[in-house]
Amino acid sequence: MYRIKKEVLLNSEFTIVVSDSDVLSCVCGTNDSNLKLIEDHLGVSIYTKGNEISVDNNNPQVREQFQFIIDRIIDEISDGGKNGEDIVLSVLNTQKKSKKEDSVICVPGSYKRIYPRTQNQAEYINLLQSKDMVFCTGVAGSGKTFLAVAQALMLILSHKKNKLIITRPVVEAGESLGFLPGDLEQKLDPYLRPLHDAMESIIPIEVVNRLFESGTVEVAPLAYMRGRTLNNAVIILDEAQNKTCSQMKMFLTRMGENSNVFVTGDSTQIDLPKKVESGLSHAMNVLYKIEEIGFIQLTTDDVVRNSLVKQIVKAYEYEEKRSES
Repeated sequence: MYRIKKEVLLNSEFTIVVSDSDVLSCVCGTNDSNLKLIEDHLGVSIYTKGNEISVDNNNPQVREQFQFIIDRIIDEISDGGKNGEDIVLSVLNTQKKSKKEDSVICVPGSYKRIYPRTQNQAEYINLLQSKDMVFCTGVAGSGKTFLAVAQALMLILSHKKNKLIITRPVVEAGESLGFLPGDLEQKLDPYLRPLHDAMESIIPIEVVNRLFESGTVEVAPLAYMRGRTLNNAVIILDEAQNKTCSQMKMFLTRMGENSNVFVTGDSTQIDLPKKVESGLSHAMNVLYKIEEIGFIQLTTDDVVRNSLVKQIVKAYEYEEKRSES
C-alpha cells in the first residue's frame, strides 16, 4: 500500500501519508503545482510535510473529497500513469460534472478500481449503477464496452447477480457464422474476444476462465435467447448497431426480474444493409421517454484507448462531414 490515512482531531487536521517518494512527487507535481489545482477545486489549503499531505478542515465532505481525490490519483499512478498533471486534471474534471465520489467501479478481486477518465464516463458509470437498463453509444475507444463489463463483473463477483450473459452480432461485414471452423464456442470466440479481453484486463485470467467454465458467464448468439426469460442476471449486448429493429425488441424483452441490461454500440459503424434500420437507433428513439432507462452518448473527447485513436476518429468524422456538405 502506498498510503496510510490518519486524523489528528485536536487541530482538525486530516493527513494522508504516502510512503513512496516517487508517487508523492508525482501527486504533488513540480513546485506543488498539482496540489494547487486540488486546492482550487476544494477551496481549502493543502500543505505537505515530509511524506504527508494534509488539509486543515473540519468539514466531513471536504475531507471525504480530499481523501477520494488523493486515493484516486495514487491508484492511477500505480496503474502506470506517468503524467501527474494529466491525472489530476482528469480526476477533477470528472468530479465537476458528477459531483459524486462514488463514480468508481470496485470489482472484487480486481487488479484495480475502475475510474472514469472523462466527465461523460463519470455520468455513464452513475447510470450503470443507478439504472436497470442503460443504452450507451460512442466511437471506438471511448470506454462504452469496458465500463459495462466492469460493472457487470462487480455485480456477479459481489453476488448481487447470479449470471452474466453477453452477446454480439455474429454476422458482420458479409461474414457468416456458419463459414467459421469449429463448434459453436469456437465460432463465437472471434466475436466475443473484445469482451473477453476487457475481463482479463480487470480480473486475473484464471478467474475469467473459472467464470466461463462454471457457466456464471455465458456467451450466446441472439437467436439462442428467443423464448428465454433472464432473471437475476446482467445482460450485455455489444455492437448493438448491427441488430435489426425486430432483433432489438426480442432482446430487450428477455429481461426478467432483478436483472440489468447494458446495450452498447457505435452508430458510425453500422454493417447492416443500407435499407435496413439499425435496431439501436430505433430503440433509443422509441424508449427515450422511459425514465427508468438511462441513455448516454460518448464522443471523441472520451476516447482513452490511445491518443492516436482519437486523432483517427476525428479525421474520419471530419471527412464524413466534408463529403456530406
